[in-house]
Amino acid sequence: MTLKYYHAEPLANSLKSMIPLIEKGLPYESVYVDLHKFEQHQPWFVAINPEGQVPVLDHDGAIITHTTVINEYLEDVFPDIPLRPRDPVGAARMRYWNKFCDEQVMNYVSMHGWHRMVGIIARSIESGEFERLMERIPLPDQRTKWRTARSGFSEADLAHATEKILYAVDKVEAQLAHTAWIAGDAYTLADINFFSYCGVSVERMFPELGIGKRCPRLVAWTERMRSRPAVARALAGEDRTAPGLRTWSGEAR
Repeated sequence: MTLKYYHAEPLANSLKSMIPLIEKGLPYESVYVDLHKFEQHQPWFVAINPEGQVPVLDHDGAIITHTTVINEYLEDVFPDIPLRPRDPVGAARMRYWNKFCDEQVMNYVSMHGWHRMVGIIARSIESGEFERLMERIPLPDQRTKWRTARSGFSEADLAHATEKILYAVDKVEAQLAHTAWIAGDAYTLADINFFSYCGVSVERMFPELGIGKRCPRLVAWTERMRSRPAVARALAGEDRTAPGLRTWSGEAR
């Protein structure tokens, strides 16, 4: 059995599927893809994932993309250390929260990240070179996102994104008043999903929102997440030794 995980820095999408790999104690080959050098749009990577996006899981030649799909795949193939409830109701609750994160959280946190960080990179590229790079991006929506980041997201869009983020953290805060973890009394992929997109960064990105006072249960949950050995190992990052490959032994616990 060979697992190869193509990823960028351990944040958001790349973190979301790295944590389950480590939680399950799965040995995998780590392949770092440098997004700052646009390696995700290089021919060698597009040959692996035609959409030109990380992360990607290669399991004995089977290519799995999109983090929620990757994580469900890992549950199906490696069920011994479960991160998905085995009863149908529990699994449905987990999937509800995953759907909420994917549709109501991810893009809005991402917009602020692109506005604050990617926009700086986009504006630093000379116009002709920027257009050449845009031509290599396979997904039209991603090309649009890069161009918007270069010109700047509107204040109205950023304000709307902030409203969605506040709704999400309030929703999770309310849920944690009733259950130990987001989808119930067990730690699941729903916790990993929300942590990767929002929990890991919301206080740092939005100090003006006063998340610590507004959502004390969420803050306590975030600390419990960070204290898990697998999460701490994922957040510590991956070695980037040439040629960008590292083997993770799977010793997470």
